[in-house]
This record gives sequence, structure tokens and C-alpha cells, in this order.
Amino acid sequence: MERLLITGASGFIGSHLVRQALEAGFEVWAAVRKDSDKTRLTTQGVQLLEVDYYDEEQLFSALSAVPSRGEDAPLWDYVIHNAGITKTAHVEEFAEVNAEHTRRLLSALARLPQPPRRFVLMSSLSSYGDTAPSGQPLHAELPQKPNTRYGRSKCLAEHYTEQSGLPFTILLPTGVYGPGDKDYLIALQSIARGINAMAGLRKQYLTFVYGGDVARAAVFVLHEERARGERYIVADGDTYTDKEFAQMAQRLLGRKHVLHLRIPLLLVRLTCLIGSLRARLTGQTTPLNQDKYPILAQRNWRCDPSPLFALGFTPSTDLEAGLRETITAGRAAGLLP
Repeated sequence: MERLLITGASGFIGSHLVRQALEAGFEVWAAVRKDSDKTRLTTQGVQLLEVDYYDEEQLFSALSAVPSRGEDAPLWDYVIHNAGITKTAHVEEFAEVNAEHTRRLLSALARLPQPPRRFVLMSSLSSYGDTAPSGQPLHAELPQKPNTRYGRSKCLAEHYTEQSGLPFTILLPTGVYGPGDKDYLIALQSIARGINAMAGLRKQYLTFVYGGDVARAAVFVLHEERARGERYIVADGDTYTDKEFAQMAQRLLGRKHVLHLRIPLLLVRLTCLIGSLRARLTGQTTPLNQDKYPILAQRNWRCDPSPLFALGFTPSTDLEAGLRETITAGRAAGLLP
């Protein structure tokens, strides 16, 4: 049985990764911090590896301490590095958590007697910024010009991965949603209350991918030799305007009347500034902050996932089906009416 280490296993995408990996028959390990909630992972039969991402020596010791499976077998067949943060009250944490933690993990893995057969980095489309030509989809081979602290941290993590000497694949998901996600849940809750506030007076083109499909893509590329040393955008292949997304959610929520409002970007920027100031004062993260503003302001999030499709990967869930499942789960949890 092949051994797979997953970081960030207790989060939204991580939960999908664990489920897909178990279904695929891997011996699944989760890298967890000392204070992480481990209950759900242990009940699934996942084995735990306690790590400190701030300490490379501790990482190396922990990675080295697992039982050997013979001279010819690496301690870790595969690693999916999914741990990271998408929002923080202190923006300097992006570089430390998303980039430097990745660097230390890569360095510790490279020091093992045999490196993993594949290291998969879960990055983000935000590592490119607004680099696609006007009206055209973003392609993975375009130059990266991240315009947020988050995007720059993910771009640096990609650089560390490419320079590590380990066999790698980099995945770049677009907007990830599904049961358990908190960011799109906020939008659904607002629409359920009858208000849809859209950033900007001009329509925004959006792309999506269901959380389960991101996990399926990560597990898929582990054994795909053609994916070695490559990067792939992960999306379902469709594009929607911001209003089309909201109208679909409105229909699936069964909400007859929703006020669809377009907010000028100047007001959006001011709201994000206030959100950042509040986060600094309280230490609590907020979905609307200065680092999020360029993402809200960007009008074109079209992207091209066809290179991944050419390998044989096909998304299983389109936006309507995924939103329906998300709404059903939100209602079951008492989070949506």
C-alpha cells in the first residue's frame, strides 16, 4: 500500500483530500500541529504525524520517524501540501505560513534517504494576478504578476517547490466552493436574505471548481508521469458572470425576490480598508480586507484548465450540482434557511 502524507488535512479542501485518498486505497497520514483538532481524522482511520512548520529539524525528525517499509521503499511515496492560510489579521503571516513553511517542509523531505515520488503543491490562481490579456482566459504558462500579499506568498511557495529538486506537480485552483467552505457560504447567506451585493459597476467573469474535484485532481496527478514538473489550473471549465452566479444561487435557494446591487469599487475599497483596520485592532480575520480588494476588483477570472483535461482528468461536479449540494449541507447544519 502506498503511503501518502497530506498537510492541511483538517481544513475544507483537506477534508476532501482525505476522503479521496482513502477511497483510492492509500495509507493516509495527516501532518497536524500539536493543537489541531484530530478527532475527525482519527475516526476516519488516518494516521497522524505531529509537525512544527517553524522548525525544519523537527520536521525532518518527524518525517524520518515513521516505520520503514524496506530498503527500496521511500518513507513517503507521495506528499500533498495543502496547508496554508487565505486570510489573516496580520498580512506578514502570508509569507511565513504559505511560503516559508513550504520551504522548510521541502528541505526536510529532500534530506530523507529517498525523496517522495511526487510532491503536489496546492497553490492558487491568485499567484498570477491580473495577467491575462483583456477578455482572454488565464493560461498557466503566462507570466506571474501577483497583486496581493496572499498571491505573492503562493507564488514564492511555487518557486521553492520548483527549486527543491523533488519531483513535483503544482495545482492552481480557481474559486473553490462546496460544503464546508465559509467564503461562498457568506454569499449564499446574503442571497438567502434577499440581497446580492456585487463588487464593481461592470460585470465580473468568474470560474469555479468544486472542492471534491480539487481533491480528485490532486490524487489523479500523483501517478501521472506526464504531470511531473508541470503546473495545472484546476477549474470545471465553465465561466459565469457574477450576476449569473447569484441568479443560479437564488433559484436553488428558492428565493423569489433578491435585490441585485452593484457597489462602486471605491466603496468596496473603503469597506476593505475598514475591514483590515478592524482586523488589526481585534486580531480577528474578515473576508473583506485590503488584500482581498484586488481579487474583488479584477473583472476577468476566466481560466484554461484544458491541459489538465488533456491528461484524462474530468471534473465530476458542475456549478449547479455543486451549489445544490452546498445549499443542502448548509441547511442541514442550520446555516441556511
